[in-house]
Amino acid sequence: MLVLLAEDNRDLAASVLDYLEMQDFECDYAERGDHALELVKETDYDAIILDIMMPGIDGLDLCQTLRKLGHNQPIIMLTARDTLRDKLAGFDAGADDYLVKPFDLPELTARLKVISKRKTTNTRLLKVADLEVNQDGHQVTRNGRNIDLSPACWKLLVALMQASPNVMSRRELESVLWKDSPPDSEALKSHIYTLRKLVDKPFSTSLIHTLRGVGVALRHEK
Repeated sequence: MLVLLAEDNRDLAASVLDYLEMQDFECDYAERGDHALELVKETDYDAIILDIMMPGIDGLDLCQTLRKLGHNQPIIMLTARDTLRDKLAGFDAGADDYLVKPFDLPELTARLKVISKRKTTNTRLLKVADLEVNQDGHQVTRNGRNIDLSPACWKLLVALMQASPNVMSRRELESVLWKDSPPDSEALKSHIYTLRKLVDKPFSTSLIHTLRGVGVALRHEK
C-alpha cells in the first residue's frame, strides 16, 4: 500500500514513517500542504494521512481541495484538536477518519487497513441516476447502453462523478487532464462538449450541467 504522510512535525513524521515501513507500507512524505497537493496530483496513493495545522495549505483546506479535484483516496486526519466541532469539520471537508494526537502507531495502521479496504470496495463502481462507470472494467453505460469514451473524456467523467453532485471549476478540470500545464482555453471546452454529446445528447435527461462563471457539475436535477 502506497501512503502519503503530510505532517510538519518532523520528529512525529519520522516515527510514523519508520513504523509504517516496518509494516510493509510504502510511504511518501510532505512537510507542507501545498507540497502534498502536488504529490497527490502526480501519484495515485492508496491512502493519505493529513495533519491539520500545516504551512502552505492546512489539512482541512487540502482535504476539501482534493475531494473537489476528484481524488477519492481514503484520508485520515491527524491532529491535536479533539473537540466534536473539530472532528465534524474534518468529516465535512471529506476526511474518512480522524485520529487525535497522541495516538498509538498500531491503531493508525489498523485504521489505514480498514478504510482502504472499505474504500476500494465501495468506489470502483460509480453511479449517478442511470449513468454507471465501472472503473475496474473501464466501462461506461447509461440506461443499459454502452458508451465509448476517449481517454480525456474518461478522466473528466470519472472526476465529475466522484465529485458529484458538487461543482468542479475550470481549473480543477484542467488539472485532471493536464496537471499544471493546460493548453489553450478552447481545449477543455472541446472535451466537455464531446463528453456531453456522448453522455447526454442521446438521452432525455441531461446530467452534465455548466454553471456559468462557476464550473461543471454532473448530477441528476429533477
